[in-house]
Amino acid sequence: MEFKTTLSKFSGKDASVYELHLPVPKPIAEQFIRGENRRIICEINQTTSIRSGLMPHKDYWYILLNQAVIKKLGLAIGNTVTVKLSPDDSTYGMDMPEELIILLDQDPEGNEYFHQLTPGKQRNLIYIVSKVKSPESRLNKALAIVHHLKERNGKLDFKLLNVVIKDYNQRGKLN
Repeated sequence: MEFKTTLSKFSGKDASVYELHLPVPKPIAEQFIRGENRRIICEINQTTSIRSGLMPHKDYWYILLNQAVIKKLGLAIGNTVTVKLSPDDSTYGMDMPEELIILLDQDPEGNEYFHQLTPGKQRNLIYIVSKVKSPESRLNKALAIVHHLKERNGKLDFKLLNVVIKDYNQRGKLN
């Protein structure tokens, strides 16, 4: 489904940390909502694809954009873009880094705890691992995440996880 929309910014009481978004008309968005699944692949201006979720607003749905995507596309608030949506039927709503796949395959307890988390928390952890470029750093983050989940019996605490990640990063620098 292809349509045109305008890069917009929430303001006032609707504004939060995440302000920049692409409005999606309700009739278009409703074609991609399957129960609780609102995950989509969004191609912008036939050049950049992102995986995202459709988010509800008063009179429309929207797709959040981060600064990196906006910069890559050279967009400014008010610019019109062409958007092509398709359903995202992937398991996690994003690509799982190889380091995390291998680690979860080798650690049944860590794998079980990971898959007991909500899909959103799983995506968040996948993002933490995949956002770094170095394979060594990705492995350190994956090890830290699995260690944290096992130490806390599957309970995720992001503040504590950040401490564990820093510790694993330091260990990696010592080797």
